[in-house]
Amino acid sequence: MKLPADLQYTESHEWVRLEIDGTVTIGITDHAQEALGDIVYLELPTEGTKIAAGKSLAVIESVKAASDIYAPISGEVLEINEKLADEPGAVNADPYAAWLLKLKPSEQAELASLMSAEAYRQAIGG
Repeated sequence: MKLPADLQYTESHEWVRLEIDGTVTIGITDHAQEALGDIVYLELPTEGTKIAAGKSLAVIESVKAASDIYAPISGEVLEINEKLADEPGAVNADPYAAWLLKLKPSEQAELASLMSAEAYRQAIGG
């Protein structure tokens, strides 16, 4: 299982990358895509949507189940990965390259509550 050390993680299996400009890029972890199986559909929010940490941010559907993706931090959606509308299976191929969206954080301090790669590995028993 891939687990890049330069990312931060949530207990609900999202990854977060803090960008140089202060925005964050969000996706789901390798562990999550593996548990879901073949991903067939993603419902992402529209640009400009404001979201609170811990609230549903998107819906992901696989051949096994439909699941919510939760906002790791509060903020405003700046960009969505439109390629995933036509190719949701790209998340299975490489969940760290197939990011879901970019967010402008409203509370930078919330980043401190995210887990390191090692803490996430321990949380999932890896």
